Amino acid sequence: MAMNFGIEVAGEANPLSLQTLYHTLTAASSSDPQQIKSGAQQLQNWEKQSGYYSSLQSIFVDVSLPVEVRHLCIIQLKNGIDKYWRKTAPNAIKKDEKDLIRSRSIESGTNEPDHRLALQNALMIAKIVRYEYPLEWPDAVSSIVSNLRQASQSDDNPLRLTRALLMLLEAIKELSTARIQRTRTSLQAASVEVLQVLGKTYVDRVQTWMKFFHQGGDDEGGAISSIEQSLLALRVLRRLLIAGWDFPNRSTEVREFWSLLGNHFRDMLSMAVNESSSLHENVRRLVEKHLRQIAKLHVNLAKAHPSGFALLPGSVQLASTYWNLVYQFGETYGSQSSTASDPSNGQTGDDRDQGVPITEYLSLKGLLLLRACVKMVFNPAQTFKYQQAEDKEEKAQSRQIIKENILTGNFAEAAMQTLVTRFFVFTQRDLRDWREQPEEWERREEGEDDTWEFSIRPCAEKLFLELILNYKEQLVEPLVSVFWTVANPRNRDVLQKDSIYGAIGLAASVLEDKLDFDSFLRNTLAQEVQIDQPGCGVLRRRIAIVLGQWLPVKDGLDRPLVYQVFQHLLDKGTPSNDLVVRITAGRQLKNVIIPFDFKFEQFEPYATTVLHRLVALIEEVELSEIKLALLNTLLVLIQSVEEKIVPFADQILSVLAPLWEQASTEFLLKQSILGILSSLISAVKGESRKYHALLIPLIDSSVDIASETRVYMLEDALDLWVNILQQTPSNAVSNVVSLVPHLFPMLEVGSDTLRKALEIAEIYVYLAPAQLLASTVLLSPLTSLLQGSKREVTGLVLSIVELLMRCALEFGGVEALTRFTLQLLEVNFLQTVMSGLRGAHEAHQTTGPHRAKTWLDVLVETDYLSILARLALASPNLFIDAVKAARPDEQFETAVSWLLSEWFRHLDNISHPEKKKLNCLAVTALLRTGQPWILEHLQELMTVWTEVVVELYDADERKDDCLVYWDVEAMKGANETAEEEGQRNLMFVDPVHRLDLKPFIREHIQYAIASSGGSNEAFQEQWVVNVDKDVLQEFSKLGIF
Repeated sequence: MAMNFGIEVAGEANPLSLQTLYHTLTAASSSDPQQIKSGAQQLQNWEKQSGYYSSLQSIFVDVSLPVEVRHLCIIQLKNGIDKYWRKTAPNAIKKDEKDLIRSRSIESGTNEPDHRLALQNALMIAKIVRYEYPLEWPDAVSSIVSNLRQASQSDDNPLRLTRALLMLLEAIKELSTARIQRTRTSLQAASVEVLQVLGKTYVDRVQTWMKFFHQGGDDEGGAISSIEQSLLALRVLRRLLIAGWDFPNRSTEVREFWSLLGNHFRDMLSMAVNESSSLHENVRRLVEKHLRQIAKLHVNLAKAHPSGFALLPGSVQLASTYWNLVYQFGETYGSQSSTASDPSNGQTGDDRDQGVPITEYLSLKGLLLLRACVKMVFNPAQTFKYQQAEDKEEKAQSRQIIKENILTGNFAEAAMQTLVTRFFVFTQRDLRDWREQPEEWERREEGEDDTWEFSIRPCAEKLFLELILNYKEQLVEPLVSVFWTVANPRNRDVLQKDSIYGAIGLAASVLEDKLDFDSFLRNTLAQEVQIDQPGCGVLRRRIAIVLGQWLPVKDGLDRPLVYQVFQHLLDKGTPSNDLVVRITAGRQLKNVIIPFDFKFEQFEPYATTVLHRLVALIEEVELSEIKLALLNTLLVLIQSVEEKIVPFADQILSVLAPLWEQASTEFLLKQSILGILSSLISAVKGESRKYHALLIPLIDSSVDIASETRVYMLEDALDLWVNILQQTPSNAVSNVVSLVPHLFPMLEVGSDTLRKALEIAEIYVYLAPAQLLASTVLLSPLTSLLQGSKREVTGLVLSIVELLMRCALEFGGVEALTRFTLQLLEVNFLQTVMSGLRGAHEAHQTTGPHRAKTWLDVLVETDYLSILARLALASPNLFIDAVKAARPDEQFETAVSWLLSEWFRHLDNISHPEKKKLNCLAVTALLRTGQPWILEHLQELMTVWTEVVVELYDADERKDDCLVYWDVEAMKGANETAEEEGQRNLMFVDPVHRLDLKPFIREHIQYAIASSGGSNEAFQEQWVVNVDKDVLQEFSKLGIF
């Protein structure tokens, strides 16, 4: 009961002690769910308490306690290192507690009898080393190495050595992946000491077990222990030699150990291959593991330190050894002697479940090593690090060594022949998987990630491509010669053809001008694709791939014939077109259609059949990766044929709708579907209205802020939303209005989709202005975006608000605009605009290095003033009221004085004709007030009038305003969408395009004269007299006044 009470009360009421901690750990590691829950909660409550993690270690180091409790202790401690060890972490572990944990960690790990616990302790030490080495724990590596030295010198307890090696392994793992240069430099400083101690340990253990297996003895257990320890040491050495030196070839210790390791590799290879029958299965497996580690070291060193690899002793011989392994393995790899129609060949399903044989593994590493050598010579890695003269000399020397001793022209030709004839050929395992798991096999073969590094044939293809690109002169002629000997419809060896055609496809960019591919297409491929015999599916698949590789690089091919071939390959009714063949054809169709010179007229005779079969194939396959690939082909097809896809739209949508439901939580698939729908809507244009019932619910579920899928689907759904809005005809606007509520929450989130959301809002202003004007939640997020946003975002916000002001005036007159202005004041929109303009005015009053700054650039200030211009042009009184409300703590005369001063100053910076005319009309409209605060600026007004009138009338010696549109119907386009109609109508009623500027100025000058008593002489004496004569003279030339 005491234990239960101690767990269930709150952490604050249950003080931390070793006894209570032990009881809590016991409960948390029990099988009772209630005890586990309460115990875990109590442990979480203690996490931030001082002494908690050192107490966990105190319980862990007591080997007399239950393993389950100790295991939970070390897990909690390891996780706590991640959360609380850094100094900057909240509730970080105190320094004295860290010191205590460090002081006990190595010794406790060395004496730990349980391997699971020892591993977790080693991981915990490695995390501390990553954080604290070399500053806070400078002797971390030397302490672990010292512990290793002591353990290796004593034979009393072999387990101590294993544990010491395990701790060193995890520490070197962490340090070798560190990005901080200080950490890497410190590791390199300690590398020599580590190599000396670790290398001696490794050599001693290898000598012990090799002597036992060659000469015999009584201590079999000791030999097994030694081979396990040497393997562990080798795992550390593999990482140390890569990360411990920038130039490993310059280190005497590395050179000596490299030579020794080369001898061990050959000795162990002989044991694993030639003497495997005399070895116990467990021993053989451990020897093979040694070989795998050494092979990894060879390849990784060649990649990380290419020059160092070439200059290390014996590397040339090592590369030759690997090539001999590759060559010998090639003798048995392919299946040329087998028939493609009999993929089983007597093997059982268990064969494929065996691990990769050591000969295959080493051959794969050999291919990777040779590819690294090719890249070293022809495509060396570039670096920004400063290179000393010695570095450059070594680099040049290493390239010369590899090129002269390994990558000779004769070697390249022999290698090409071996790769193509032996490794490009399908194995019996490939053919069996083709039959039994067609989708999985095809997905694996077409993998576009780095999985090629783990499979012989894809790796051989990569090496072949490197060779053909860099040895064109030596390899092109023999390759083409061999090709023409097999490229004959009468040659029925499909596996041989598959390998040769595969090489021709990979080398398409090299052979473009060396091979008459059009003749090959017409006379050979067109006939071979019709051959129907057992195993011809292999050749049909290859034909699809080769065409997909050649069409993007070769001009002038018979494209209609190619389309006919793909139409045939996609035919499910042909027995030889099995699922793999059709999936491959579906994938490669994308590469056939995507070239820029694609012409629909050539594809049109086959379009209906090809689309029907492609869509049926998408329905047939089950793997999501393959569905995605085929959907990508469908997307490319839609984008290529554009509006000509309309006849097929119903069929495509009939497949995508159920596929969306089947996708469930497969978000990549759903994203692909949304992308296709978006392109389809753009293609079908006005016809999209009949699909609204299907598409709008998809958008609704994808953008709903309460939807769990929103984070995955939002971006693609917004693209579809935009396309639907842009293509919606005027008679279907009501269909898309239901999505408007989803728009407002998106405007409150400063995300990557914000710009798209603003674009949608702008389109809705044209489509459904009444709904947006009636909204009470739109303006608040728009106001918050005014400051601190990018120029593009601010411009969109101001454009939307200005459009709404125009709509309010058009549909409800000044009264509606007044209501909208009040809404702008309620959310502080106009206050923000006025504040920004005030800051700009103050900044422009100062000069010099200490002048004030303004966050308004020229374009944003133009947009700010355009908001006020809409008010002034619609109603000067509304403008006055708005300025007073937006600057309540400032006298109106003061506010309007600096505002007009800034306004007239900025008018010179407005380059956009429509914006400039709008602002000219606005300041002119203020003359209707007859107030001195505007008449005082008569000189600035005349200057603006002169400049704008000259721009609008004199450009082409026009008699009228060039921005005035008279015939709204003449501007109507064919198949006009609702958005385009809204833009046209709103533009036509805009005063900028309806008011002729000259009469407008003349009329408002009369307002000014009337306010001065109605006398022209009085107006002249009171206001015109203050205008500069030159300004007045230029204005008079316009004939307005």
